[in-house]
Amino acid sequence: MNYKLLTTIALNLTACVMCIAPVTILAQKKSISDKTRPNILLILSDDHSAPYLGSYGNPDLKTPNLDQLASEGIRFNNCFTAAPQCVQSRASIMTGRNVVDIEMLCFSAALDRNTITYPELLKKEGYYIGLCGRPYHLDGSNQAPETAEVFQKYKLKTFRERFDFVKEGSDEETITQFQEFLNKPRGAKPFFMQACFNDPHRPFGALDFEPDPSKITVPTGMPDTALLRKDLAGHYGEIQRLDYRVGKLIDVLKSKGQLDNTLIIFMGDNGAALIRGKGTLYDCGIHVPFLARYPKLIKAGSVSNILISGEDVGPTILDLARVLPDNKMTGKSFLSAFKGIETKVRDYAFAVRGTHSSSLPGYSASFDLSRTVFNKKYKLIYNPMFNLRYDPVDFNGSKFWQDLVQDYKAGKLPELYSQIYIFSPERPMFELYNLENDPNEFVNLIKKPEYEETEHQLKTILQEWMILNRDVVPLPIPPIKKQVEKKH
Repeated sequence: MNYKLLTTIALNLTACVMCIAPVTILAQKKSISDKTRPNILLILSDDHSAPYLGSYGNPDLKTPNLDQLASEGIRFNNCFTAAPQCVQSRASIMTGRNVVDIEMLCFSAALDRNTITYPELLKKEGYYIGLCGRPYHLDGSNQAPETAEVFQKYKLKTFRERFDFVKEGSDEETITQFQEFLNKPRGAKPFFMQACFNDPHRPFGALDFEPDPSKITVPTGMPDTALLRKDLAGHYGEIQRLDYRVGKLIDVLKSKGQLDNTLIIFMGDNGAALIRGKGTLYDCGIHVPFLARYPKLIKAGSVSNILISGEDVGPTILDLARVLPDNKMTGKSFLSAFKGIETKVRDYAFAVRGTHSSSLPGYSASFDLSRTVFNKKYKLIYNPMFNLRYDPVDFNGSKFWQDLVQDYKAGKLPELYSQIYIFSPERPMFELYNLENDPNEFVNLIKKPEYEETEHQLKTILQEWMILNRDVVPLPIPPIKKQVEKKH
C-alpha cells in the first residue's frame, strides 16, 4: 500500500474542505442578510379578545381595515396568550418563553437584562428594530418612588439599549412614530417594529366611534342590562377607532412602497376587560385575535384552527426571517400554517395569572396565582387562591358591574348567572370545562365521575409543566397521605 500517496490525498481533501467551509458559511450568511427577507410589523392592541372583530363574525363591529388584513392574509381562530394581563403576556410574546420561566409574574417587574428577546436576535442578523406607541410594559410600570429608585440604582431598564428605536406615546403618536422610524437611515437592512396601541383599554372614550347600545347583540354569557349594553358600546367604539388607526398605520407602509414586502401581524396582547375576561383564565381572558398578511407566502383568505400560544409568535417570526431561535425559547414555530399546512404545533397550551398593577393583595383583581392547561376540547383551571373572591380587573367600580352585583344580592339575576362563581364569596379550587359542549365555560365538571380520568390527565400535564418551570405555586396533585397505625 502506498501510504505516501494516501497521505497526500488526505492532505489535499482536508485543504479542499477548509477552502469550501468558509465559502459555505459565507453563502449561508449571505442568504440570511440578503434583501429577500421580509420587513416585520407586529401591531398589538391592548385588552382585546376574540371574537371582537368583524372578521371573527361579530356583526356589530365595523372593522374594515382589520377585516381586509384577514381577507388578504390568514386568520387564526385559536390563538391564546400566556397570561391574561399586559406585562406578563407581552413578556412572553417578546421572549418566546413562558411567564414562569422568565420570572415575570410581578406586574412591576422589568425583564431581566440577560433574557434574550427575539427582536434582538433579528438585530444580530441584520434587522433594524424598534418599539413605538403605548408603553411596552417590560421596563417596569406603576412604580412607587422607592421602586423607581431601585430601578435606577441597578439600571434595570434595558429596552433603550436593546432596540435601535424606542418611543412611547398616544395612539395618534404611534402612527407618526412609525413614520419617523421608517425615515431613519438603515441602508439595506429590513426592519422589525412592534407598534402598540392603547385601544381598547379602559376607560372607554371613543364616543365618535360607538355604535347604538340598543342595537348591539349582547354576547352569550353576559347578562343583558341597559348599563352593560352602554359599557359594551364603549368597548366596541374603541375597537372601531383602533381599526381606523391601524388603517393609517398601513397607509404609512403603502406610502413607503413597503406593503407587500412586510409581514403584518395584528394581535391582542391579552383578553378584554369584560366579564370573565382580563385577569381570568377563561376564554375571554386569554383568547385573542391573530391576523397575518404577507402575500409572498400567505394565501389570501386563509383560516387556521391550530392551537397556538403567545410564546409561539417570536419563534415563528424568527423562522420566517431564517434566524435561529434562542435555545431557551419554549415557543414553537407555526410558520407552516402561513404556507397553508395545518400541522399541529402543540397538544396543549398553558397560561398563568400573577399580580396585577402594584396594589396590595386585598382581592383577586390585584393578586391571583391561577394556572390553566387546555387543548381545543378540555380546559383545567387551578385556583390556589380560591378563598379570594373574584373581582374584575379595571372595572370593579363601573356602574354596570355594581348594578349586576346589586341584582345578584337581590335575587334578580337569571339563575344561570347566579350559579357561576363571579358573584360568590369563594371560588372552586379546580374547574374543568368541556369546551366543545360548553364554550362559555359555565358547567364545572370537577367531581363528576365520568370526567375523573380527564381531570387527572390534565392535572398530571399541568404538574409536569409546573415542576419543569420551577413554579412557586403548590402542585395540583399532592402526595398521598400515609395512614399512621395507632399503637394499642
